[in-house]
Amino acid sequence: MNKSIPEITLNDGVTLPVIGFGTYPLKGNDGVNAIQSAIDVGYRLIDSAYNYENEGTVGEAVRRSSVPRSELRVTSKLPGRYQEYNKAVATIQESLYRANLEYYDLYLIHWPNPSQEKYVEAWQALIDAKKWGLIRSIGVCNFLPEHLERLEKETGVKPSINQIELHPFFNQADQRKYHEENNIATESWSPFTRGVKDLQIDTLLTIAESHNKTIPQIVLRWHYQLGAISIPKSASPVRQLENISIFDFSLDETEMSMISELTRLDGRIKNQDPAVYEEF
Repeated sequence: MNKSIPEITLNDGVTLPVIGFGTYPLKGNDGVNAIQSAIDVGYRLIDSAYNYENEGTVGEAVRRSSVPRSELRVTSKLPGRYQEYNKAVATIQESLYRANLEYYDLYLIHWPNPSQEKYVEAWQALIDAKKWGLIRSIGVCNFLPEHLERLEKETGVKPSINQIELHPFFNQADQRKYHEENNIATESWSPFTRGVKDLQIDTLLTIAESHNKTIPQIVLRWHYQLGAISIPKSASPVRQLENISIFDFSLDETEMSMISELTRLDGRIKNQDPAVYEEF
């Protein structure tokens, strides 16, 4: 693994870097080049999903890379429409065929879609796919504590990770506390909220200037010090390197609090509440 990025060990023993590379909406040859660039500058965790329709692009970048497959951590996710057990198994296999990979390091249920009442059988499919060697670690995205508790209660298996919307305007303090108490890793999607432009505010600008860092670097350092894995995305090699260059400084408690206090009750980007949101 890339030793310049610290790693965490999940509850099943699989290790992940604390910063990964988000791939939505990278596709085609431009997408392959962008992901290859990210691997070249030091990323080892690559995040994709069935619904991003770019698993093939990710797989091609992995194959073209000079970094051994064993040093990479590749993630994909099961879409909402395929949560029935048999459909879930076939979709996991299809994900691998699309990427032309023998296994995923991490496979997640993308949303609970609770009104459909199928996320437990989807979870059982992931459990079995792990037993068959198709997946090394299994987790979820956007699951609330009641969903997580039901998975463990009905299958005996706890997710290794929960990827949730997490950024300065929606800091997810209660959810993160639940994860910490239950040994579930937190991963942040949309770590910059809608994008870097939304972060151009006085609080972040002041902190960035005091450390001679960019605002994105300050925000990613905040994620890291919260104990969350972040998955920023950029097709620019300069930005890609900038985003992982956050381990030569630290934020003090006051600065961490100033950033966390930017959170809002209506801070979700698209009002996607996992209690009611349905993913196709």
